[in-house]
Amino acid sequence: MTTTQDIVAKLWSLCHVLRDDGITYHEYVTELTFLLFLKMTKETDKDGQLPKGYRWDDLAARDGVEQLAFYRSLLVHLGNEGSGRVKAIFNDANTSLRQPKNLSKLVSDIDKLDWYSAREEGLGDLYEGLLERNASEKKSGAGQYFTPRPLIECMVNCIKPQPGEVIQDPAAGTGGFLIQADRSIKAATDDLYDLPVKQQTFQRKHAFVGVELVPDTHRLLLMNCLLHGVNSEMLLGDTLSPTGEHLPKADVVLTNPPFGTKKGGGRPTRDDFTHVTGNKQLAFLQHIYRTLKPGGRAAVVLPDNVLFEEGVGTRIRADLMEKCNLHTILRLPTGIFYAQGVKTNVLFFTRGKTDEGNTKQVWVYDLRANMPAFGKRTPLTHDHFAEFEKAFGRKSDGTSKRTDQGSDGRFRCFSRDEIKKRGNNLDISWLKDDNASNHDELPEPEEIAAMIRERLATAMEEMEALTALLEGEEVEA
Repeated sequence: MTTTQDIVAKLWSLCHVLRDDGITYHEYVTELTFLLFLKMTKETDKDGQLPKGYRWDDLAARDGVEQLAFYRSLLVHLGNEGSGRVKAIFNDANTSLRQPKNLSKLVSDIDKLDWYSAREEGLGDLYEGLLERNASEKKSGAGQYFTPRPLIECMVNCIKPQPGEVIQDPAAGTGGFLIQADRSIKAATDDLYDLPVKQQTFQRKHAFVGVELVPDTHRLLLMNCLLHGVNSEMLLGDTLSPTGEHLPKADVVLTNPPFGTKKGGGRPTRDDFTHVTGNKQLAFLQHIYRTLKPGGRAAVVLPDNVLFEEGVGTRIRADLMEKCNLHTILRLPTGIFYAQGVKTNVLFFTRGKTDEGNTKQVWVYDLRANMPAFGKRTPLTHDHFAEFEKAFGRKSDGTSKRTDQGSDGRFRCFSRDEIKKRGNNLDISWLKDDNASNHDELPEPEEIAAMIRERLATAMEEMEALTALLEGEEVEA
């Protein structure tokens, strides 16, 4: 039987056809998304979502110049005349294909795929596999919005989203966190059929809230959610603008805000941030703990600089620990994010009933020291997180009984007073990392270059924010 991986490999091989037509890595998946959507609506008997005369069979029945001309008009028609999610997916859609023979080959090869096996394994998993394959190609730059599936599974396993909860991702990317949360809830409720009808409707239409800034990524998000049966509204917008202020309060936030400087989103105009900062990750962190309901839970991926940055960074961390119980920090291995050289962590916290004194102690799990260099040769798997999940415990708010493993172990507890003495610096490590002195284990040159670029970008960002403050200008939040 053909596996999802086999079909993903065949779909990815079609990218060579696209490259021959001058299409870049970045455009690969978006271009395939349009064709796959048309084909998948037919395979799932959802052709009725599309206007008559603008479906897969109408495209496949044509050839040559006529087919390419029809395809171009189809994209425009669905973007203007489609309904609901379809219209959003095809909004401003266009094709970069110029040669009719290449479109003909794509249509023909997609038609020949083993769609019976694809349906059996799940069309959503097939599409997600294609997104992951794109992210793993360093030349594509797609890794900036793709979080590895094993890490997503670990975070969802710890936070344990429940039926009836509002689950938010303010930097949704292609929807990995929301889809995994939905998958977890469905697995615990017999695909929602254990729930009352009213609650089933809530889960399908209102439980999830996602915001994505980049239009092409938003298109992939809509497609991915549709194929996984997640029909909640996914917004195209900037969480660090009034869009974020008006999001509904959340019971759960699961997210990996984008790394790097704040570019391309216009000037943010959040008026509700107490601490003004030009650091995008610190701004996202403020949004996350402010958007949580009392008792709400969050797991968020953040780079190391959020843990140690002084000035406004110190004040934001202190504010976080007052308003929330920051109970756990997971120091992640290096090299697990495609095409990124940054060092990252997961912060787990619970919003308090009051806004004072919620963090009494912080548990830190070091999964970075003496870990293999992850990449294509050593892929990250869910097994790498098994010991952490065991140490984290069964309670989603981090209140399970835990054991400090001492200076030789990976899991340690630090009191709030100890952290205050450190100037609220949360970049805590104690294990000697043998890899740091082992030249054979050094990152690849491109990873080192990425680290340098990231640090320079952060420094420039802070200098720009400081300059704006001194000049009395509006500062990016």
